[in-house]
Amino acid sequence: MEGIPFARPFMGEEEEAAVLRVLRSGWLTTGKEALAFEAEFSRFLAAVPPGRAGESPRSLPCLAVNSATSGLHLALEACGVKAGDLVLLPAYTFSSSAEVVRYLGAQPVFVDLVPGGFHLDSRALEAVLKRLSQGLPPYVSPRGAFGPQGRAAAVMPVHYGGLPCDMAAILDIAGRYGLKVVEDAAHSFPSWTPPGYAGTQVSGYAGTLGHAGVFSFYATKTLCTGEGGMVVCGSGELAERISCMRSHGIDRGVWNRYTDVKASWFYQVVEAGFKYNLPDLLACIGRVQLGRAWALQAMREAIAGAYDAAFAGDPHLIIAPTGPGDARHLYPLGLRLETLRIDRDEFASRLQEGGVGISVHFIPLHTMPYYRKVCGLEPEDLPQTMAAFRREISLPIWPGMDRAMVQRVIDLVQSTAAYYTA
Repeated sequence: MEGIPFARPFMGEEEEAAVLRVLRSGWLTTGKEALAFEAEFSRFLAAVPPGRAGESPRSLPCLAVNSATSGLHLALEACGVKAGDLVLLPAYTFSSSAEVVRYLGAQPVFVDLVPGGFHLDSRALEAVLKRLSQGLPPYVSPRGAFGPQGRAAAVMPVHYGGLPCDMAAILDIAGRYGLKVVEDAAHSFPSWTPPGYAGTQVSGYAGTLGHAGVFSFYATKTLCTGEGGMVVCGSGELAERISCMRSHGIDRGVWNRYTDVKASWFYQVVEAGFKYNLPDLLACIGRVQLGRAWALQAMREAIAGAYDAAFAGDPHLIIAPTGPGDARHLYPLGLRLETLRIDRDEFASRLQEGGVGISVHFIPLHTMPYYRKVCGLEPEDLPQTMAAFRREISLPIWPGMDRAMVQRVIDLVQSTAAYYTA
């Protein structure tokens, strides 16, 4: 029987036609398709989701980039993060979230997760900031107090799996401690927090609530261009800086230089910038995918709903926290390891042997050789992070999965858990 991949992009004739249109246009790099994609993405985020309540969000500048990693780098740089600064973020994320901090010569300070969940714990965040404000090291363990000290410049909440963080609490803390907020929304298009949900006073799309937010359009994401990303800017000044820095620090975009009949060849390099622009060949795919956004979201919700219904009440399995704004990029399933004779790694291997593609999100960064050297943390210094890691398996959830595939995943997960009951 053919295996079920962990992820597969949803592409159709419309995406193929868009690529052919660009190929035949003679213009492949950043141009009118990328500009149109940015404008359409901004309009999407300025509208309330279909069937939802709330006031229309404000229109924000959106800038297309060649990856979310590039976008995070640009956002932190534009927010003024410099060498020696501290950026607070969870260790439960992909390497890109922390590596961009190092690009700037700044130091990541890893904050533990909320108990039983996968998001940065706002209480732990405030505890770290309080110690730093008192001139104390950020970390406390049985080995004593340790860790980098300096100016806490920014916080980077990660909207894990498509479920928005508690942005009301994070924005409040950031405001009181003078931090910039850069949202890692790589998983989170189109996550929406409705007004008043769980008592929050903050509503809107994940990625639009801080000083900047960054989305990913990687091959596995909810909106796919193969590679790519979008930076949503909270101000025109931030957008101006990022627009310049994403294209070598040049004061004119390439489309403008090649289409302006007046001195099209002339430009000024005003900063030592980067090469982070999104080409039209990918932007045109993004425009089609953007038009499918809510249909793709409905497919993911249907798969997640089937999993939730099947796994609810199972004594060996833990359904991850969710909410009405969850983009369902991932389906993270927890294992009640105390009820099983095998650990997570062995359980994952049984699923793979049975033809189901899985992944683990994430291997905590503070356990990686590089970040252990940089931060000096031991795995158990972030206990909630390690508890989440040891029990989590990500199941396939992608538009185009049919009912038979979903049922195969369910059956294999349940039979594996039953077979290895302690």
